[in-house]
Amino acid sequence: MSRLSGYPLVEATWNPASIADGDEVALEVTVPGASLGDFAFVSFSLDVADLQLTADVTAADTVTCLLSNSTGGAVDLGSGTVRVRVVPYGDL
Repeated sequence: MSRLSGYPLVEATWNPASIADGDEVALEVTVPGASLGDFAFVSFSLDVADLQLTADVTAADTVTCLLSNSTGGAVDLGSGTVRVRVVPYGDL
């Protein structure tokens, strides 16, 4: 059993638009109980094709997932599932 399994996992369908080089696209995910300063973990069900995928708690109960492109060309991912888990700062 994972040490993180006790923290809720939220899943959402995401079909990011084509991302030009130097651009980014964001998705806000509702994660009940998330607070500013908490740790956010994110994964995507598809190969992110050298894009950078990050997540941050940006407001109460809200995690913003960000795909950033610095590949030198446009990247268009298909629809997939984003998974987000938040761990309260005080629990680590």
